[in-house]
Amino acid sequence: MMHNIKINSNQFLVLVIFFTIGTSILEVPSVLAAKTNQDAWITAIIGTGIGLLVVWFFTAIALWFPHLTYVQINQKVYGKWIGNAVSVLFAMMSLLYASTLLFQSGNFFNTHIMPNTPLSALNILMAGVVVMGVYLGLETIARSAEIFGAFFIIIFIIFTVLIAPDIQVDHLKPVFEAEPKTMIKSSIFYVLMSSGNAIVLLMIFPAFVNDVKQAKKTFLLGNLIGGLIIILITFLSISVLGAGKTANEIYPSYELAKRISVGNFIERIEVLMALLWILSLYFKMILYFYAAVLAIAQIFYLKDYRPLIMPIGIITVVLSLVIYPNIIYKQNWDNTTGNSLTLVVGIIFPLLLVIVYGIRRKGLKKEVTK
Repeated sequence: MMHNIKINSNQFLVLVIFFTIGTSILEVPSVLAAKTNQDAWITAIIGTGIGLLVVWFFTAIALWFPHLTYVQINQKVYGKWIGNAVSVLFAMMSLLYASTLLFQSGNFFNTHIMPNTPLSALNILMAGVVVMGVYLGLETIARSAEIFGAFFIIIFIIFTVLIAPDIQVDHLKPVFEAEPKTMIKSSIFYVLMSSGNAIVLLMIFPAFVNDVKQAKKTFLLGNLIGGLIIILITFLSISVLGAGKTANEIYPSYELAKRISVGNFIERIEVLMALLWILSLYFKMILYFYAAVLAIAQIFYLKDYRPLIMPIGIITVVLSLVIYPNIIYKQNWDNTTGNSLTLVVGIIFPLLLVIVYGIRRKGLKKEVTK
């Protein structure tokens, strides 16, 4: 299936950056500030460090069978039935998180930009773009990410420069006031949100990347760059808005953009922050959706995933409309059920895979040599 599809390391790098940033650019500062106050940016640094270890762990698993996707590795290591059972949970998680991001995009537009437009209409429009992207294929997704990646970085640098004069160092004091235990717990939440779900990228890496050795480095580098952007946006939110204001805002970085004023001329450019968020959210959503569709196709040993795109797209839209009654419910779900799901599928299952691989390693090597 799709043996001729390949993307280069630079394209994979941009996809990893977008996936790591995802919704974090708007949401993480608030969550971390609510738990660790002005030390939120330090918590983000700790989380980024732990996240790199998680991504390194994922690359080690993927390189056992560099021509297979994560679902195919499950089938190879666990066997057909257990491997497919684990892969079904993986596909369900990917589909659920694609629906979650679709809800977030629609809710954001409905709240801040187009309040009179029905949520269903907004979700259908966004889902249409996602479905079209997946139908066109991974290479098209990667090329578009490469183009928008440069735009994202330029706008983010401009945003950082414009907001820098409003930094108040006093908002960062006292440093290390939060208890170490609280900081570690908060950093683990950050890891689950930004790196734990990166297991879905094993549906791309290394099977569909043309330079495997370079791609391993770019996987780690992309996660690091995405983490640095989250650290910086968290630092800016705390130092400009203050820990209390950051914690009370649902989207603190969006509020941060409203503070920009240059000569009473350049003002109200929060739409640029919204654009950055929509870009990162879109590419994370499309990677979730792509992983879900491809995983289901491989579970049922289909030769082509495209016939599944439309029905799974409809399911995603329906789920996005019923999954959360409101944003408060979503936040509580993320902190409980969402974290548990990511922990099980993104961390525990891969650890079990390592154990089973260690037991069956000699037999699997013989199969490969045959």
